[in-house]
Amino acid sequence: MTHSDTLFARKIYLYLGALFITSLVVSNLIFQKFFYWNPFGDITVFGAPLFEISVGILPYPVTFLITDIISEIFGKKKANQIVKAGIFASFFSLVIVYTSASVSATSWSPVSDELFHSVFGNTIVAVFASMMAYLLAQFVDIQIYHFWKNLTQGRYLWLRNNFSTFSSQLIDTFTVVLLLCSFGEIPWDKFTGLVISGFIFKIIIAFLDTPFLYLFVYMLRKRFKLTVGQEIDLDA
Repeated sequence: MTHSDTLFARKIYLYLGALFITSLVVSNLIFQKFFYWNPFGDITVFGAPLFEISVGILPYPVTFLITDIISEIFGKKKANQIVKAGIFASFFSLVIVYTSASVSATSWSPVSDELFHSVFGNTIVAVFASMMAYLLAQFVDIQIYHFWKNLTQGRYLWLRNNFSTFSSQLIDTFTVVLLLCSFGEIPWDKFTGLVISGFIFKIIIAFLDTPFLYLFVYMLRKRFKLTVGQEIDLDA
């Protein structure tokens, strides 16, 4: 590639990383709000609506789409670097929230100490649970993605995208709900329903994001004149 192509590729990697980190951090901060979504009628899971899920799940699948794009175009090493950067950003956001909670609100503050604690008081537990699940899920996702990529010699993009996401999302959903229930943030009677609902929701999103993965990979391959299976070495 030319020098200008390399600079442009690094810019794309930077922007993808920014979207990844934003989605991850925001999902940890907003997780305490739960909502119902039942597009298939009155289907229930253990007495609860099929999709009784946290709003934190909405931006989270974006992180897996981005790591798949990075894995496909920039390689396994760069995907792992983004995962590590996401861990750092999440813990740094935790420090900011903890520091903000430790100072007292003024009498005229629109947000009182009580309200702030009500919204962000469980952030420490949420970030810890999310990070444990995130670590397992993202590294599994990247490993499985590249296993199928090597096995199929770069073909069948839909196969590695969905197979890696299915496995990693099951691990992620089970782990984060297990930890939140263990710490008393969510009652145990919600455990099975939340795991099933969360996993099914993420599977649907994985199917829906496959065309976007194909689109982005196609555009980037065309822009940088890459063959199937070829990756951009940003460290060269």
